Amino acid sequence: MTLAVYYHIKYRDANTSLDIFDERLHPLTEETLPEDYFQHDPEHECIYRFVAIIFNALCIPTECAIMTLVYLERLMSYAKIDLCPTNWKRIVLGAIVLAFKVWHDKAVWNIYFCQILKNLALQDINQLERHYLCLLEFNVNVSASIYAKYYFDLRSLADHSNMYFVPAPLTKERAQKLEAMSRYCEDGGLHRGEIRKASSDDSFTGIQLSKAILS
Repeated sequence: MTLAVYYHIKYRDANTSLDIFDERLHPLTEETLPEDYFQHDPEHECIYRFVAIIFNALCIPTECAIMTLVYLERLMSYAKIDLCPTNWKRIVLGAIVLAFKVWHDKAVWNIYFCQILKNLALQDINQLERHYLCLLEFNVNVSASIYAKYYFDLRSLADHSNMYFVPAPLTKERAQKLEAMSRYCEDGGLHRGEIRKASSDDSFTGIQLSKAILS
């Protein structure tokens, strides 16, 4: 997945973006970056480290990596924007947030991501998620056929690049879960997500998803 992101950046047509995704306006780190940092395309290793830190810290399942790419490319198509040095981290982050929430059948709090990216404010990631959903027109549905297409495309990309490919195809049971959860969220689960106080910390709010009953 990170290799696909790398090629999207490398072979972009332009630098079309939106302020909500601009890391210069919404930094994800307290680190002082060189003046020319955003003038150079990131190396693949940099993209991989950013994604791996989040996936490993939250134990995000491998299926979400493919879903992340689905949402990322859907955003690029719907919003008519490019992946570039100034926006790729926030666009990837937003896609990971949605993928994890759609896949998970329990509440996923945005504060978890703030604990990993120390300079990320809760209000910022909430706003990022809202903009992402609006730009996707709340289309978070990922059918088994779409997943399979991305799976085989990524496997071909990995083979072409002599890279080891980890994610496995969906089993019938997990394919049913994916379609059920993504349809549920598209039909209103994420759109009408309740804003509630977290019982463990009254200083923040998050979007809590109701559990879906799978047949």
